Amino acid sequence: MEIVAVPFGHPDAVALMERVQAIYVERYGSGDESPMDPADFTPPTGVFYLGYRDGVAVVSGAWRSVGLDRLGTVRTAEVKRMYVVEEAQRQGLARIMLAHLEATARAAGHEVMVLNTGDRQPEAISLYESSGYDRVDDGWGTYACHPGAYFFAKRLP
Repeated sequence: MEIVAVPFGHPDAVALMERVQAIYVERYGSGDESPMDPADFTPPTGVFYLGYRDGVAVVSGAWRSVGLDRLGTVRTAEVKRMYVVEEAQRQGLARIMLAHLEATARAAGHEVMVLNTGDRQPEAISLYESSGYDRVDDGWGTYACHPGAYFFAKRLP
């Protein structure tokens, strides 16, 4: 898989974000309502990546600087738009993308990665927990007080 940085509005990025939004609608009854400013994913404040196999985008992932005080630092980046197309799932691609996000965020000076997911995404929860993310009680953003929202943090090596 080749991982490439792309603009937030890249056609392949938009297509994958539309696919994941459809899954959110199916599982939760509506799409993700978190505000997403394309400028947040423009270096150096963040970056959006696509993973390609044979010229086809099969995985997306992004991070953006958020400055939340977590695990003793405000040098935090938030994971966003992690998604693997259904036909490429269960092949380790999400784990590869997550490791890439962590490495690039660390290289940009971040010390902690944070993220949130929902209780109807057990595959995401499993990925994050098995990748060293710990659940945190202090939520943030649109879903800070939502009973089905799970928040995670991980100190970057």
